[in-house]
Amino acid sequence: MGSLGGQQGEAQQGNLLSGVMAMIDNAGGVPAVLEKLKQSGLADQVMSWVGTGANQAISGGQLEDALGADQLRQIAGQAGIDPQQAASGLAGLLPQIIDQLTPHGEVPADGLLAQGLNLLKARISA
Repeated sequence: MGSLGGQQGEAQQGNLLSGVMAMIDNAGGVPAVLEKLKQSGLADQVMSWVGTGANQAISGGQLEDALGADQLRQIAGQAGIDPQQAASGLAGLLPQIIDQLTPHGEVPADGLLAQGLNLLKARISA
């Protein structure tokens, strides 16, 4: 049974990642999402994800405040989980995604970001 639960969790994480990718696309790319988060009071956290040091954590509540309940419901629906689970999952996943996409402390060009997101999705889905 543990293996089934693990597979289900991995599927949900993959779906959550797909939701994040859609959110990034709909928002106008990673720079637009990062700017929205910064304007929502998460500038220190965002800069830690982009920078080369340790990533600062955020809570699901902070993410919900920044993205809005509607956006979170949409991502949750796509992932097949409730919005609170989505907020919690995204709070753990988003810093990792941004960190992986900005290994040199800079946000790369959009084409490279798309390639990076697809690579992350493949890594999580595998």
